Amino acid sequence: MPIQRVISTEASAELIAKLKASHGPLMFHQSGGCCDGSQPMCFQVGEFRTGGSDVLLGELEGCEFYMSRDQYEYWKHTQLIIDVTRGRGSSFSLEIPLGVRFFVRSRMFTEEEILELGLDKI
Repeated sequence: MPIQRVISTEASAELIAKLKASHGPLMFHQSGGCCDGSQPMCFQVGEFRTGGSDVLLGELEGCEFYMSRDQYEYWKHTQLIIDVTRGRGSSFSLEIPLGVRFFVRSRMFTEEEILELGLDKI
């Protein structure tokens, strides 16, 4: 099985399913700005435009997940684990009106995973 750069917890998978049922197809962008706390932001497909400076990390519950290339260079040796917590984030992400927000946990890839992904060692 290929190594996934981004995965969801059970709680985030349930929330994504709920948001898909309400809003249709979704996508994520890992924000890197100061105002939104650098949290994963969830949008309806087409509501957020990615560009040449964004990297597609993979899919999260069938939703494309992007981050800026600069931020990717910093995080490329880690697997992002998307989770949910109570509390209101300060963004335009679709989950905010529900009183919850997505957040990132992470773990460093093992040396074997780094080699398999074709990354330089840390």
